[in-house]
Amino acid sequence: MHIAFIGLGNMGGGMAANQAKAGRTVHAFDLSVTALERARANGCLPAASAAEAVKQADVVITMLPAGAHVRAAYAADILPHARPGALLIDCSTIDVDSARAVAADALKAGLRAADAPVSGGTAAADAGTLAFMVGAAEADFAAVEAALAPMSRVTIHAGASGAGQAAKICNNMLLGVSMLGTCEAFALAEKLGLAADRFFEIASKSSGQCWSVTSYCPVEGVGPATPADRHYDGGFATAMMLKDLKLAQEAAARAGAATPMGAQAEALYALFANQGYAGRDFSAVLQLLRGQVETLKKD
Repeated sequence: MHIAFIGLGNMGGGMAANQAKAGRTVHAFDLSVTALERARANGCLPAASAAEAVKQADVVITMLPAGAHVRAAYAADILPHARPGALLIDCSTIDVDSARAVAADALKAGLRAADAPVSGGTAAADAGTLAFMVGAAEADFAAVEAALAPMSRVTIHAGASGAGQAAKICNNMLLGVSMLGTCEAFALAEKLGLAADRFFEIASKSSGQCWSVTSYCPVEGVGPATPADRHYDGGFATAMMLKDLKLAQEAAARAGAATPMGAQAEALYALFANQGYAGRDFSAVLQLLRGQVETLKKD
């Protein structure tokens, strides 16, 4: 299988490497020369341009920052140069309208398209254990699942075009809200004299149990290893969580949905990011609630 992989950032680099490890021919492109050299070291074939990368590809995978970048890449580089019948899979996290627009354009050009945003962060991208939420035609899902297999722990068909992005922004809004609740609970437990490890044991086995507690605890030395154990370096940057929450609020406004907790979460992460911590893992908001932001490294 010939893969074109466009976008080799923190997530895309590991994802492309796993495609190459699976024995696939991967033509990779990124604007960063450093990213291209890293891709070469991981078994990919660097391309001179995105258009060059897609010419011989059976599957084109994009992992780009925002909807505007995806629209531009599809219009200028992918749709005019992709092989007839090629499968286009956008793994970026973007707005639902952009996902549906590029899919419609792909269909008009005689191509197949899917939106397949991911959950799992950089560690899962490197390990090939991401969760994919797919928006695509039912007839195309098996091909999408096979294409994503080297990067995936689970691939779920969410529905038609745009449904993958809808699932992603709803899921990440829930994650952002639950992490804030988790941080507030640990901060309160400390003030009340309850040891963090004792509270972790109780909450992880009681009605407060959630992924933010058991798998991504924001407290250093408690539970499985998380960015909290690395001074909140790496992981899922606050800026990225804020981006996803903004997408959720924009979607809610267009759909007429009430999301007051999502709005409050966006405001708190924006405050944290604007203080200079956009690059810290989103669980570092605990230090803001503790009144200990001075312990964090600023961007």
